Amino acid sequence: MTRTVIGSLARIADFETAAFDVNPLEKAQWETGDYVIAKVIGKKTELYQIEDCNGDMIPVQAGTLIVGALGDRAATLEGVGSWTDVVDGHMHAMTSAGLFGAFTSLSSYLPKPMSLDYMGHIFRGGSKTRMMDYAMRGEANGYSVPTVLLVGTSMSSGKTIAGTLACKVLSSHGLKVIGTKLTGAGRYRDILSFRRAGAAQVYDFVDVGLPSTVVPEDQFRSAIRVLLHHVDINKPDVVIAEAGASPLEPYNGEAAIDELRGHICCTILSASDPYAVVGVMDAFELRPDFVAGPATNTSAGIELVWKLTGLPSIDIADPESEPEFSRFLFKALEAGVAKAC
Repeated sequence: MTRTVIGSLARIADFETAAFDVNPLEKAQWETGDYVIAKVIGKKTELYQIEDCNGDMIPVQAGTLIVGALGDRAATLEGVGSWTDVVDGHMHAMTSAGLFGAFTSLSSYLPKPMSLDYMGHIFRGGSKTRMMDYAMRGEANGYSVPTVLLVGTSMSSGKTIAGTLACKVLSSHGLKVIGTKLTGAGRYRDILSFRRAGAAQVYDFVDVGLPSTVVPEDQFRSAIRVLLHHVDINKPDVVIAEAGASPLEPYNGEAAIDELRGHICCTILSASDPYAVVGVMDAFELRPDFVAGPATNTSAGIELVWKLTGLPSIDIADPESEPEFSRFLFKALEAGVAKAC
């Protein structure tokens, strides 16, 4: 029997428990967010694994069927591609979550990506299924929660590490924390780390039907407003909001920050190096409360950040820095809440 693995982009659907049909469609009928099934082909590399609906990594090999969704990716350090670039049904798993498309630019530092052959769209009741069919519903207005914003100078700059520690610190002080990831490509493990660190609930753009946030801005804003309203009605004391990648990349980071405008009480910038801090501050006119990430790995990096920007930095990868991080976080939150009031 052929093995089928359901990628985490389908965690909002019920494909694990209810039957579905698979029918191929001409590419002219494909759309972003369509649920499809593809067969693994090619020689196995370390990227031949899929994140399932529980966030676990499942190794796969040629012949395995994978449920995923069509989408786009524009990752500065890894790869760029889209379902629109698929030719003759040959595609790639552009993330382990099951984001399907064809890479057009790929880092030479990565192993060969997982190759796939399109088998068909997932159908129910005679119609193709889409992520929006299973998305969170509700009003698209109303958000007034004190928010800790996590931004980065690029992908893999340490935002999720900072968010995880923030969830741990704030929840340990008795606050109800909700963790969110508002932009990026839909991998579940990032926000799961927030929940494991103490967040009462976690949400991301997958919950509102987006496979990634490389979508038109109006579509992104409409979806993310529903998510933010849902967060608001759960009445958290504070929200940890991660904007994946950096605000200047094509993931709608700038729009996400704009949607939070007026409620951001603390901004943590995770930076790959000290000069990248300057770049984001200048290009985006953003002045964070403090800097974290690889730029702060040594005292030399911390000193250079201060010399270039006048901003304090914390090496949160060092367990001994947690008390200092906690003091910075609460001080920034208190000042931000007072300013908002």
